Amino acid sequence: MKILITGGAGFIGSHLAERLLADGHQVAIIDNLSTGSLDNIESFKDNANFHYTIGSILNRELLDKLMDGVDQVYHLAAAVGVKYIIENPLLSLKTNIVGTDNVLELANKHKAKVLITSTSEIYGKSDQVPFREEDDRLLGSTHISRWGYSCSKAIDEFMALAYFREKRLPVVIVRCFNTVGPRQTGQYGMVLPKFIKAALLDQPLVVYGSGKQTRCFADVSDVTDAFVKLMNTPECEGEIFNVGTTESISINDLAQNVKSICRSKSRIDYMSYEEAFEEGFEDMMNRKPSLDKIRRFIGYDPKYSLDDIIKRMIEYYEN
Repeated sequence: MKILITGGAGFIGSHLAERLLADGHQVAIIDNLSTGSLDNIESFKDNANFHYTIGSILNRELLDKLMDGVDQVYHLAAAVGVKYIIENPLLSLKTNIVGTDNVLELANKHKAKVLITSTSEIYGKSDQVPFREEDDRLLGSTHISRWGYSCSKAIDEFMALAYFREKRLPVVIVRCFNTVGPRQTGQYGMVLPKFIKAALLDQPLVVYGSGKQTRCFADVSDVTDAFVKLMNTPECEGEIFNVGTTESISINDLAQNVKSICRSKSRIDYMSYEEAFEEGFEDMMNRKPSLDKIRRFIGYDPKYSLDDIIKRMIEYYEN
């Protein structure tokens, strides 16, 4: 097949491209390198079946050309990371909403199947864990930047489902929960790579808030495997799926685990959300997905435990 990945030089996108090339497909990517990097595709950029374009999904003419003859589109291009979104609120909204509209409209024109990557941020600050795909959403004030991101991804979902219902465009929507692994950077606020890099250098591990908030971390290999299976299962069209793990850990315990596995002398420091991000910043205490639906549709079963993931990331950064 001929496949296009938007945001293909990003952390998840580059792993997905590598996987699809290994499966024998022709893979093209587009990335504006705002949070992606050519380093992520260095090991396979000379593959005869691979092509990369530096550009934006906001450029409709360019996107139209890239989508010609494409069978599938994995739409990963988006504003990512709490820090980046807060610092670039307007561009984040335009990228997520206008960019996704471009992708869906042109995919419909070229008759290409689409996977839309959404986010656990969709659920807002609901405390009804584990989160199920059909759950109600609970969001904060429009004065708080992070809720704009949640709303923009919800609009992406609404648009994708509208194209499915009105145009019969085959779409699959995935809500990712803290995807981590090799190549991920902590530059945009991702907690695990920040902790690991600090621990390897015996620098302080900075925990935001109380550290009692809990998260579930999924390995990028498990996540991209799920993407491919969902895209190639016709019954998944027009559906929304949580993708992640149910292995939950507090940020305090995560910091301690990273220190222990790295044999680090780092101390653990604490910083308020307001100091780290913006005044009035709100966080969710517990974020855990229900995986019942994705298990039912594709037999999803993540292979990597959190300790496995941490060790894989340590090996990557040490090398």
